[in-house]
Amino acid sequence: MIKFNELKIGDRVIVEFEGEKREGEVTGLDWEDKLISVQTEIQDFWYEPEHLFPIDLSDEQLIRFGFEREDNPDGSVKYKKEAFRILLPSKDHFSSFEIWYREDRRHFAHPISIHELQNHYAQMTKVELAI
Repeated sequence: MIKFNELKIGDRVIVEFEGEKREGEVTGLDWEDKLISVQTEIQDFWYEPEHLFPIDLSDEQLIRFGFEREDNPDGSVKYKKEAFRILLPSKDHFSSFEIWYREDRRHFAHPISIHELQNHYAQMTKVELAI
């Protein structure tokens, strides 16, 4: 489940409907009724927060979002998208890493999901991170 207040329009999430899970994009937020509109490949539909799930941050997901991967000689991995950077201490180690854009640096000692990365990216660059 994802907390309602963590979501922004454009965030990528997993929705569950009648036992089936699909990836989609948040297209609307109803603050009064706490409902989230998500467009999947099938339809645009309103969901309650308990039917939304995060997408794990991974190499595959970063590549989908247009990041370039750079393997460093010390075993660390850097992902680049224009001036935005993500640095992992080692390959696939998404539980402790650093992101930065210009002078804004943020350290994470826990895994984050795609929608959280999208929100940090937008806060830091003032540009939406989309597929």
